[in-house]
Amino acid sequence: MAQPRSPVTPAPLGIQQALEQHSGLARLGLLLQESNRRMAIVKPALPGALTRFVQPGPVDEEGWTLLAANAAVAAKLRHLQPRLEELIREQGLRPALVRIKVLQQR
Repeated sequence: MAQPRSPVTPAPLGIQQALEQHSGLARLGLLLQESNRRMAIVKPALPGALTRFVQPGPVDEEGWTLLAANAAVAAKLRHLQPRLEELIREQGLRPALVRIKVLQQR
């Protein structure tokens, strides 16, 4: 009688390797890079203390979302929005639309 084999757990994949091996994840990885690239472009235009309360959000075919920690930060970002969009356009990135959203606190 054959002994039952114990299941073999495959070696874990690194994040980069997983992103490369799955087309959906690869696209997600590219969008994440694009979001971080846009954040690097606009970050110098944000007042120093404000940067701690802003996170890069998703990029889609319509634009990019900046995530604000609270409504006051969102209001300040809305004042800066035309300049942020201009900076993105200057880098040749399309679409240059910047959306501002408040992060939901849990």
